[in-house]
Amino acid sequence: QEPLLESGGGSVQTGGSLRLACAASRDAYRLGCMAWFRQTPGKEREGVATIYTDTGVETYADSVKARFTISQDSAENTVYLQMNSLKPEDSAMYYCAQKKYGNAGYCRHRGLDPTAFDTWGQGTQVTVSS
Repeated sequence: QEPLLESGGGSVQTGGSLRLACAASRDAYRLGCMAWFRQTPGKEREGVATIYTDTGVETYADSVKARFTISQDSAENTVYLQMNSLKPEDSAMYYCAQKKYGNAGYCRHRGLDPTAFDTWGQGTQVTVSS
């Protein structure tokens, strides 16, 4: 089983909503940082949102604040990204990532840095049309 498996991507119109899910296997879901990143062809991977799984503290990129919400269901070993008021510039491949045993400070200060994460999913495509 893949350590992280994303789902929920798709195509929507501007202003629409999608909810992405990242399922981890029971033995892969650990205290630490869980995050969503996105990437478009020719651009660097961009941090979107991070959650510290112990306390649920969230961190967001400025570009998605007040529109996106990261959450978790620890009983299901799953992290979600609720995306509202979607814009064409949100179109990208979205990746789930994990930093096992990262502490609260690590998640807060490095939670949007892709080099800080050591486990990645395969990605799910989000396309927003105008």
